[in-house]
Amino acid sequence: MSVISFSKKYRSSPHNFSSHSYDSSVSPLTYAISSPVDRKFRGARSPWGLRMSGGAGIEGSLVAVNVNRSLMNPIETGLDPEIQHVKTQEKEQIKTLNNKFAHFIDKVRTLEQHNQVLKTKRSILQGQKIGPSNMENMFKAYINNLKKQLEDLGQQRGRLESEQGNMQDLLEEFKQKYEDEINHRTGRENEFVLLKKEVDETYIRKQELEVALQHLTDEINFLRELYEADVEMSNTPVVISVDSSPKLDVDSIIAEARVQYQEMAENSREEAESKYRITYEQIQEKADRHGEELRAAKTELNELTRMIHRIRAEMAALKEQNAKLTADIVQTEEQGKVAVADATEKLQKMEHALQRAKQDMAVQLQEYRALMNLKLALDIEIATYRKLLEGEESRWALGWGWCRSHVGVYSRTAFYGDGCSCRSVPAASQLSTASDSPLPHAVPYAGMSGGQALSAAVLRQG
Repeated sequence: MSVISFSKKYRSSPHNFSSHSYDSSVSPLTYAISSPVDRKFRGARSPWGLRMSGGAGIEGSLVAVNVNRSLMNPIETGLDPEIQHVKTQEKEQIKTLNNKFAHFIDKVRTLEQHNQVLKTKRSILQGQKIGPSNMENMFKAYINNLKKQLEDLGQQRGRLESEQGNMQDLLEEFKQKYEDEINHRTGRENEFVLLKKEVDETYIRKQELEVALQHLTDEINFLRELYEADVEMSNTPVVISVDSSPKLDVDSIIAEARVQYQEMAENSREEAESKYRITYEQIQEKADRHGEELRAAKTELNELTRMIHRIRAEMAALKEQNAKLTADIVQTEEQGKVAVADATEKLQKMEHALQRAKQDMAVQLQEYRALMNLKLALDIEIATYRKLLEGEESRWALGWGWCRSHVGVYSRTAFYGDGCSCRSVPAASQLSTASDSPLPHAVPYAGMSGGQALSAAVLRQG
């Protein structure tokens, strides 16, 4: 089994492959189905003076070749599993390369869209008038506001402390007054006890005087009865028989005795009455005085009791107010500390946010620069691929026309999907007509599919 292939050197624009040649007869399938006889005849001279080479092109004009038509009948290659396997591999490889190329094109389109978005953002950002950042002024205003609040809280704390001091002094004053009133009450209670003792003593003395008065009254009554008895006796006629002895003036003696007894009784009665009257008046005066003092003491005691209750209520209110002020001071201090801590935390968060924003801006700027560089590289690569594809399309058109012009020589001509090979499979052995000096750049792409040849050409072009 052999293939007759003709190669021709095509020249293209300066932007084509670096090999400046295109071999339309070399493909993996051609080498895969070549026989040992074919490989043996490669490089040998034909009877017509031509050098046979597997896949080499010739320069110059074409030479007429006499070929046996019976040898050009195609053989059945569909029964060979190796050929089917090679075809399947080629199809899969072509599909994979096409998918990769489509994915690459989608990626390029996505990057172009992203680049367009970045351009739009850049134009918008450049169109905006970016003035100086007022974050520092805002932070300063916020810090000054917090400092002002802190100063107000300090002044309020000083005012509350002064009020607390005044309340403490007032509380101490009320405590002193309360203690003085307690002492005064104790003194009054002691005086009341003494007065009560004196009243008791006075009452006892009064009872004693009443008993003495009763005794004196009884004595006066007894003396009165005695006097009345004497008067009655004196009024009773008495017959006394006397002798004729010297006479005694009994009447005068009795009268004198009566007068004396009357004087004594009168004096005793007057003295007892005056003494009793004086004593009674003294006791009455003393009782009145003690009663007044007792009433005054009771009134003062009631007033002191009311004052004590009032002072206790005021002390309870002051204690409650003091506790409330202390709690307010503690709460104000805690609120001030919390406000300062919150302000400090917010300031730190804003500083961190500003730092992160700067870092994000720097990262985005770096990403933008990297994307711009990538876009530039992709634009260059797309332009290179476009030129290469345009050159390859022109070469494929020329190669396809050349294959169609020589259809009478081939038994079967196929143009594969990769567009890089023009194959003919005759029934006889493969013969290649080439010049004595084959193209040096045609061999490196032998055995490659269209996508592989295109990639290799791009690498060599780069």
